Amino acid sequence: MNIILVGEQEIIQGKIILIDRRAEHIVKVLKSEIGDIVKIGIINGKIGTAKILGIKRKFPFSVELEGIFTSMPPDKNPVDLLLALPRPIMLRRILAQIASLGVETLHVVNAARVEKSFWDAGLLEPEEYEQHLISGLEQSVDTVFPSIFFHKRFKPFIEDFFPSISHKYKYLLYAHPAGRKLLGELLGPGSGKILVAIGPEGGWVDFETEKLEAYGFEGFSIGPRILKVDTAVVNIHGRAMAGIEG
Repeated sequence: MNIILVGEQEIIQGKIILIDRRAEHIVKVLKSEIGDIVKIGIINGKIGTAKILGIKRKFPFSVELEGIFTSMPPDKNPVDLLLALPRPIMLRRILAQIASLGVETLHVVNAARVEKSFWDAGLLEPEEYEQHLISGLEQSVDTVFPSIFFHKRFKPFIEDFFPSISHKYKYLLYAHPAGRKLLGELLGPGSGKILVAIGPEGGWVDFETEKLEAYGFEGFSIGPRILKVDTAVVNIHGRAMAGIEG
């Protein structure tokens, strides 16, 4: 935890009282004392510092802070993701990772090789998945949640919804083991947003790749190794950023 994140509603006349895992972190990990300064941020808001006014070191832990918020959070990066819904345990890791990486938008879509039961997971509710986003933001010293959208049907997503957002992107790419080019061959330095589609562990089926290509996506490969989805997300994101940064 490299920043303490608080909700706007927790700040009362500049003061914040923490009684949860954040207080425990300040007490047990940071080993802070009264008068110490810690980095703090408002969820979806500014970053600043907070002075410790009071601290209770025995369980239940509590910490009283006085915060000043002066800095804007870091900019999001230009690589957005379109992800076939993975199994919930993997999605938890991915959500934390994309928040840490600075992804601005994630579209989660159904695919032929996605198990139907995945859509019944409680993790798809904001009150469940936001805790994993917070974990990623705490790691990377950011405050702003990525925007998360769930689409339960692939065909309506690509035919009806996607055209309304396609203009935002300079590059539309999808990962596929049979891709004819490597990712680096499709990207060039310069500004412009990218949307990268990453399929389920079994891969996109022909119908899905044909639809993606019909709407402007170009397939690419990252080599002969078949990666788990969470590994692929980080790998592809890093390659995409390197490609546009030159």
